[in-house]
Amino acid sequence: MQPNTKLTQLCQILMVTIVFASNESFCTSLPGCKSTCGDVEVPYPFGISNSSIPNQGPCFIESNESKFNLTCENDTKLFLWNLPVLNISFLEGQIEISTLVAIYCDNNHYNHPYLNIPGFVISPKENKFITVGCDNYGYLNSVDNNEIYSTGCLTRCYGNRNRIKNGTCSGIGCCQADIPPMMRNITIEAFRFENSTETVGCGNSFIVKDGSYNFSVSHLDYFPYERLPMIIDWSIGSKNCKASKGEDDYACKKNSVCFDEEIDFGYQCKCNKGYNGNPYHPDGCKDIDECKTSNNTCISEKHCRNTEGSYECFCPDGQSGNGTKEGGCNRRDLITKIAIGTSAGLIVLFVLISILYLTEDTSQSAQIFTEEELKKATKNYDESLIIGRGGFGTVFKGILPDNKIVAVKKSKIIDADQIEQFINEVVVLSQINHRNVVKLLGCCLETEVPSLVYEFVSNGTLFDFIQSTKDKANNPTWKTRLRIAAETAGALSYLHSAASIPIIHRDVKSTNILLDDNYTAKVSDFGASRLVPLDQTEIATMVQGTLGYLDPEYMQTHQLTEKSDVYSFGVVLAELLTGDKPLTFNRPEESISLSMHFLSCLKQDKIFEAIQVGVLSDDNKKEIKEVAILAARCMRLRGDERPSMKEVAMELDGIRLMEKHPWNDAELNFEESQRLLHEASCSIYNETGDSYNLGNTIGFDSLRDQPLIAYDDGR
Repeated sequence: MQPNTKLTQLCQILMVTIVFASNESFCTSLPGCKSTCGDVEVPYPFGISNSSIPNQGPCFIESNESKFNLTCENDTKLFLWNLPVLNISFLEGQIEISTLVAIYCDNNHYNHPYLNIPGFVISPKENKFITVGCDNYGYLNSVDNNEIYSTGCLTRCYGNRNRIKNGTCSGIGCCQADIPPMMRNITIEAFRFENSTETVGCGNSFIVKDGSYNFSVSHLDYFPYERLPMIIDWSIGSKNCKASKGEDDYACKKNSVCFDEEIDFGYQCKCNKGYNGNPYHPDGCKDIDECKTSNNTCISEKHCRNTEGSYECFCPDGQSGNGTKEGGCNRRDLITKIAIGTSAGLIVLFVLISILYLTEDTSQSAQIFTEEELKKATKNYDESLIIGRGGFGTVFKGILPDNKIVAVKKSKIIDADQIEQFINEVVVLSQINHRNVVKLLGCCLETEVPSLVYEFVSNGTLFDFIQSTKDKANNPTWKTRLRIAAETAGALSYLHSAASIPIIHRDVKSTNILLDDNYTAKVSDFGASRLVPLDQTEIATMVQGTLGYLDPEYMQTHQLTEKSDVYSFGVVLAELLTGDKPLTFNRPEESISLSMHFLSCLKQDKIFEAIQVGVLSDDNKKEIKEVAILAARCMRLRGDERPSMKEVAMELDGIRLMEKHPWNDAELNFEESQRLLHEASCSIYNETGDSYNLGNTIGFDSLRDQPLIAYDDGR
């Protein structure tokens, strides 16, 4: 539902808004819906009854339990079922409600509250179970799927009330216990020991929001509360994020992300970094103007430029630097001379490269573009044309005057690293002429860091393609996946063996493999690549790459070889087979990394259980098993035990041609299995000599256009 302009204005006027650090306000409820009841705000997906606007429907997300439909009594009191609501947080996914206290007195006066709120659970982190009294004990009972679970605590005084102190709840007069997870359909009970000599006061048991109750000795004689605040957790639906994405009722709206970690069932939504607002609202989350807040690192607001989801710092005219508080700005005297010299050197370099292109293959000659041409092609670098972001720049879709579509990589910040990245990428790509490597068309030399122009590859990255399985059109057959793998391996084999100077890519990953309309693979992003002199087989360098794909031997020795690319390609093969990300933190600690998880499944003969849904069939089981074994060989810890990329490419081509592989399932002998099993669980050592397991690698998921993780400049 997209409200029109008048409705949006009405919403902005009528609804109570939440003000964040950006000082921007936004509407949290749907148009025509009550935004408050008493002093409690009611944000969507919660709501009260139906919208006052005709045909707008309910003010809440509809669910099987109707758990988001609240009741407002006399415009003063808000209720969830029959429970008073004190506060609702869509940021934390929690509701604060008021619940009854259980009581037990010697005169048989007792009250054992029963709490059943379908679709909600008692928050184990935000609450405590407490019993107050002398010689009393309390139970907290939960019934879920016909299973009963109980916890509780006891408190005794033995007639020594003078030993009890206000504010303490350690077992004398007052005791407390943590709340177990998944507590629902609960009963709270309070009792007194049969042999108790206490004759004054009653026993009380209750769940309370942590920090909201302060024990007093006077509560032993008279407990002043009938109700106390408690936190319950809420979530959307009953399926996790992976199962919910693509569904018609998927609740996470524009500029938001789904998460389900540490959630008992269903999922929650939160705004992406750089955005705020209500992620469940049809309008989605709004961009934060960091320049108007303290959440930026620029030297001043005047030297800060807001961008969609982020910001940029810059220096005043006549100065250079990065414009940050840490980096600062400098007058352009010596720096200007250096920049002029660097630019001149780049021009000479590019002319030499152009001559090299013209000499080797006139069809590959590069073009020099003007800054005005690229601005016109990208509509002055319109943010709506952004197709990728990286650590050193942003990639825009552009249309040249002849209607040719190109990709333009524009630097974000000016520093020596980016100039070196530019030089490196141009030098490397000048050596390459292969149909499965993205083609460099030219560059613009009028900017301080030249912009690069590539052929436009229209179908996104292999990572996006693997993750978009809900769209049946983007979930092609196993044969297509196998072809993508073979084409990528062929391109890497060419880099290692057939280029005029051998090239190690150094950052092979699914986000650096682009796909065209026919799902033809195009290897890209050579900013971190290295040319290998013909008389060398390895290069000493500081570690650079992306966690989850990094060769463990390279991490340990700092010796970069072509086998480092082989290891990374093995992870890509595992991605193609399983659909999993290189690092997944909702798996057990020992199998956070895909490589460890994949090898473990293979050794336990459970590889078919790990294959992505929709890929496996009776006709391709043998091929998938062969590719899985090949991926395991690529991911061996010792580089000299891995196959070369040429061998990998040949094996994949052989599998594609349906040639009978020399191995079968029985021929993965015991010695080989034990070796791979050892690799799946062994440790390596970092440069300081500390041992750690690969499954404990800490880093990012390899999301689209994730920047390289550089331990230094990598040179």
